[in-house]
Amino acid sequence: MRLLRRKPPAKAAGHRSNEWKGPRAAQSMDHRQRARRIERLTRYRRALRLSGWLGGAVAVCWTILMLSQQLGPMLHRGLEIKQVSVEGTHQVTKQEVIDRLALRKGLAQYQVSLSYLAERVRTHPWIKEATIERLPLHELRVTVVERTPAAIVRLGSEQVLIDKEGVILARLGTRDEATLPLLTGVDGTLLAQGDLGIKQRLQSAVELARWMAESLDGRIELDMAHPVNLVASARGVRFHFGSDALKDQWERFMKVKAAFRMPALDGRKHEGHDVDLRYDNRVIVRERG
Repeated sequence: MRLLRRKPPAKAAGHRSNEWKGPRAAQSMDHRQRARRIERLTRYRRALRLSGWLGGAVAVCWTILMLSQQLGPMLHRGLEIKQVSVEGTHQVTKQEVIDRLALRKGLAQYQVSLSYLAERVRTHPWIKEATIERLPLHELRVTVVERTPAAIVRLGSEQVLIDKEGVILARLGTRDEATLPLLTGVDGTLLAQGDLGIKQRLQSAVELARWMAESLDGRIELDMAHPVNLVASARGVRFHFGSDALKDQWERFMKVKAAFRMPALDGRKHEGHDVDLRYDNRVIVRERG
């Protein structure tokens, strides 16, 4: 009886490795070795180039550092501030401006902030604007715009000088300036604190006094004690204004003044007349008894 033999299982088909034998295998090996040598050489060149750049950068930085240490003091002395010129002053002295700058001795131009110095100068009550420039090689030039006196505020027995924005310029004590309008009834504490409401009322009062002075002779006095009733006096005539639209009220009076033949406008002083402008579309004239 013949024994049946089982056939060995067939090998699974796999990926054929592309391996060369003989001379072609040696040639392939040479190509791979050459490629690896080229790659190593490229990496070495890159590393050498990078180290060269780094070394050059370090050398440049070191050179700059050494030069700055040698030339720094020379540059500082070449730009040291030795002169300050001041322009635009009338009420303020040059020394007052220099004192506000508070520059330390030996400072160079590049060591100061011009905007910061200008802000220091503007803290002076008389100075409204200030600009500062660097001039070759040792000079700073300060140009200021001063505030203009606009009115006198009477606070008890003291007189205070203000500008048209309600900023206190000086305390005059008992001295007066009759060419400027006189404002009374002002809260001195709020004025000293720079209260915004008080400053706005002062600005309106100063503007009103300017408009009135264009048509009336003599000093304009304004009583601001009442918050909604501003009383202005000129040559013995009192004008009562409401709290708003002061210019409109004054223009209304100017349109009809000729019909009333107001004695306050004839160049002489008269007593006992009141002009009430607080009501819309009305100009009421009364004689004080």
